[in-house]
Amino acid sequence: MLGYLGLKQISNIRPYFKKIWFSDKAGGCSNDVLVFRASSKVEPLFLYYQLSKDAFFDYMVAGSNGTKMPRGNKISIMEYPLQIPPLPTQRRIAAILSAYDDLIENNLKRIRLMEEKAFLRYKGIVREGKLEKIKLKEVAVLNEESLKSNSNLDKLLYVDIASVSTGSIDNKTEYELKDAPGRAKRILKHQDIIWSCVRPNRKSYSFVWRPEENLIASTGFAVITAKTIPATFLYQLVKANEFVNYLENHAKGATYPAVTASDFDEAIIQIASNSVMNEYNEETYQCFELKHILQKQNSKLREAQDILLPRLMGGEIEV
Repeated sequence: MLGYLGLKQISNIRPYFKKIWFSDKAGGCSNDVLVFRASSKVEPLFLYYQLSKDAFFDYMVAGSNGTKMPRGNKISIMEYPLQIPPLPTQRRIAAILSAYDDLIENNLKRIRLMEEKAFLRYKGIVREGKLEKIKLKEVAVLNEESLKSNSNLDKLLYVDIASVSTGSIDNKTEYELKDAPGRAKRILKHQDIIWSCVRPNRKSYSFVWRPEENLIASTGFAVITAKTIPATFLYQLVKANEFVNYLENHAKGATYPAVTASDFDEAIIQIASNSVMNEYNEETYQCFELKHILQKQNSKLREAQDILLPRLMGGEIEV
């Protein structure tokens, strides 16, 4: 939609991952992003919520081209039918839904504060300099549990590499066990750390906190399980720049540079004394716990938004 009242950006690659942004300022972006500008007939935030609906992404996926890297079809996307009520109604709907966004953003700020607190405490320990160099395999194991073909799970929640950004699992796809991808093998447990073996420069890793019992990751991840040191401290070690640089330097391959389980096992890390690491764990455990609670709250707020929009559009809720 051509116009001038703000813009909405949607990832054009693998549209089923629902990567979307809204901005009230013009700016540049890559060719992998579609940009929609609202006309004078449409409230920009209302357009944002209309194009955030699952129905729109399903429409994009259905019209996508390609298998390895599906790409949205721009021509068919522009034919997507929008419901456009009068502008005053659009603005009231946008105001209601944006209140949820404000709550979500507030939680995200609190999450960033929790992460910063844990990281700064870790950096303080590093600055003290009383550290011992050892190999990762001396304090942790890789890929400890794998999903068996005779598993009693009916359904699983699958995490693949594209679903993970730096420090966060962004998407989980539910499958019937019989329909799950062949790479859905890595069982995830509380305080496991997942690190993408492919393109480590992208820093696709996350700390797993109180996962669902059926959460399964791709074999494209290394799943690191702490054994003799606190997982909270180990997480800071394996997301530090030194560790990332080590993985980048050991990645092999041109198109898809990747590291192996052996590369993780042989990585040199620097640990503090047991008393210092245990003290760190006691000080920061609640930070990770609160982060988990806030992330769950955000998931529920987003679900509420998804439920509200069609009801507001359909007149079930007066605006």
